[in-house]
Formats: sequence, C-alpha cells, structure tokens
Amino acid sequence: MVENGVKGWISVNEGAREMLERVLGERPVMMLPPPLHRVPVRAGNVIEISGTSPSAKTLLLIQAAVNCVLPTEWEGVHYGGLGQLVLYIDLDCHFDVARLQQVLRYRIFKARGGRVVDWEQNNAKGGNVELPLIVCDDELLSLCMRRFFYVRCYQTSEFLATLKTLHCRVQREVEAHGARIQLLLIDNIGAFHWVDRATTISVLEVQNRKSFSLQGVWEALVHDLRKLLSVHPMLIVASKASVFGNTTNEAERPFQGRFSMDIADQRSRMKESHKHKFREYMPAIWQAFVTHRVILQNSDESVAASNGQHKQPIHLLEWLLPALNTVDKFVVGDAGAVLVP
Repeated sequence: MVENGVKGWISVNEGAREMLERVLGERPVMMLPPPLHRVPVRAGNVIEISGTSPSAKTLLLIQAAVNCVLPTEWEGVHYGGLGQLVLYIDLDCHFDVARLQQVLRYRIFKARGGRVVDWEQNNAKGGNVELPLIVCDDELLSLCMRRFFYVRCYQTSEFLATLKTLHCRVQREVEAHGARIQLLLIDNIGAFHWVDRATTISVLEVQNRKSFSLQGVWEALVHDLRKLLSVHPMLIVASKASVFGNTTNEAERPFQGRFSMDIADQRSRMKESHKHKFREYMPAIWQAFVTHRVILQNSDESVAASNGQHKQPIHLLEWLLPALNTVDKFVVGDAGAVLVP
C-alpha cells in the first residue's frame, strides 16, 4: 500500500504552471503593512523584530494582525486585508486589546473614505471633531475581532504546553471559521530567557539534572514550532527586546546597522551609539530557525504633529536579513505606524 502511494506520487505529471499554482496556493506571498513592506514573505518564514523598549515592536505586530483579519473587500469597500485568522501569543503580558481595536477602527474608517483625526488634534480643538471611534462598521469590526485569537503565557512551561496543544486549537478554529491561520505572532520571544537561564543553572547546581538545561528548552520550543508549520503553514512574526553591551566585551557581536539616509549627518549622530554593541543572546537553535531579521531603533529626530502642538519622535527600521541598503523612518500615532518621507 505504501509502495502504491510512493509510485502514485512519483508518477504524477505536474507542469511548471501547476506546480507554481499549488505552491503559491499553499504558501502565498504576503506583503506586510508599512514599515514592514520592503520584503515579500510567505507562510513558513520566521521574522524576528528586535528593538529596545519602547520602539513600537508590539505596534508592528498589531498592525500585521489588523492587516490579516481585515477582509480584502466588504460590501463593495476595498480594505486590502487577507481575511484570515491570527493567533497572538503574549509572553510580555502587556497586550492592550483597546489598542488593537483602535488601530482596526482607524483602518476601517479610512478605507470607507473617512479622514483620520488624531486624538490630540481633536482635544486641541475642544473635542468637537467626530472621531473614527464613532463612525465604524460594527458588524465588520466584530467579524475581524472574531478572527483574532489571544493566548497569554506567564512562564516557559505554559509556553511549551501551549505549543504542544496548538495543533488541536488551530484545527478547531480553522474548521469553525472556514479560514486558516495566516499569522502566528509572538510578543517578546525572549521574555523568559534570563529567568530560565538563572533558574536552570540553579537547579543544575543543586540536582545536577540535564533535563532542566536551557538548550533543551529551546530545542523543544523550536521543534514544536517546526512541527506546527509542517501541518499548518503560517507566517511567524516574533518580537524580541534588544540588549546592548560594552565594547570592551569581545564576545559580543558588533551592532551592524546601515542607517544610511543623510549619510554625513547620520554617521556623525551615530558615533555615540557605536560605542555600544548589539548583543545576540538567543540560543543558536533559535537564530538558525529565523529566516528574516528586522531591527528597530529610536532616533534623536522628531517631526511636528498635525496639530503643531507637540513633537513626535522618529523610529528607524532596518532589514538585517535580507540586508537592505535603505532605512525606513516612521512615527507612531493613533492610527498606528506612519512612514515619514
């Protein structure tokens, strides 16, 4: 019976066109919303977003989720979303569902031809401007929120247990909604790293048990994620807090940023930051699992807000893997991350 299955698989006559249609159907190319729009990705890729706090890492995850749960079109209005499901695993335990709804409402409001109004601009005018929070399609909002699934883990053991049972949950939600989970978002993949490192060392010293090794924990995590991707192809986007160290430590990897806009001014401004180095603290098995890397950094620049009453700090985003020669600038507002020309 197995031989017949193998022979049947080998004997299939599939042309290039059929093969591409099948592959693109199983793992379609996706474009994440700005400022993560530079590199096309597909299901099976793993994107790591690194940055100090605060550098809008969680906001970029929220924007990716909003782009996924929104439909491509709804009642004749084009929203440009994917209309698929999102699974959000919160290891940082700081997720704000109100922020998710706010970004989602702004996106719906803007797609329907509304003019986006900032909260602070509205307050400066005495609160007389009608906000997008009021003018929104509640039915569409409810549909999008039902496509968003949230899991919170407070320690590594809970995270491991979640991954062990994730296949059953994903299968159940896919059957119930008639759609697949397109995005797996992990907020702060390194949230428990330092606690686990201290705990496992302490336990090993007392009990001398190899089963508590940090390497074993990460091998199990990556193994479960790979197994999940083999059954349910999806895009994984994980945020991670950056750690900077002293340049006298040769064990640390140099921070290799290429913030090249306004090169002369940028280099002079970056001289101070080059006194520090970006330290990669995640285990090698996780680093090998990651296919795309993005780094965020806060800059000293700022731009005037639309109401002219305050300054908005500018954030810098650079692709390290694949390496790009461009750096995107963006500011954070009520509507999410907005690119700065």
